[in-house]
Amino acid sequence: MLLLFNKPFNVLYQFTDNERRKTLADYISIKHVYAARRLDYDSEGLVLLTDDGNLQNKISNPEYKLIKTYWVQVDGIPDENDLIKLRNGVLLKDGLTKPAEVKLITEPKICERILPIRKRNNVPTRWLELKITEGKNRQVRRMTAAINHPTLRLIRYSVGDWNINSLDPGKYKIIK
Repeated sequence: MLLLFNKPFNVLYQFTDNERRKTLADYISIKHVYAARRLDYDSEGLVLLTDDGNLQNKISNPEYKLIKTYWVQVDGIPDENDLIKLRNGVLLKDGLTKPAEVKLITEPKICERILPIRKRNNVPTRWLELKITEGKNRQVRRMTAAINHPTLRLIRYSVGDWNINSLDPGKYKIIK
């Protein structure tokens, strides 16, 4: 079984938490499913859960190179040189990232976030669609920071062929 969950902002991708933050257990009552990829507490979007160890390995193992697509709202407006840096790979503290596919997009049709992003009247924001095959810790946020356009909002739209189309935040669907 594969479960697609649209994780809201400020929800832990685990089922338990000692700090009493919201977790997957607040939304999913199905037992014996486990997240196949992590998604940070302050990020939103697709979390895949499964009860199948082989499928979990295929989803989470970088060897299979599943493309992950993110919608990223950044501070400021990246120019073509900034996008080229992302396309070529960005040097982070833990090494050079693999090249990303990236393009500027119009604001996606998404639900408003409960806690809105910070706004500065004199600094515009812009949305990017960023596709990567790696999964370094907080990679997308570190990549946009490396080009001097910090991430304000991060939504994982898809992993491989699975996506959050027609799936509101906090909702899930099961694929047999």
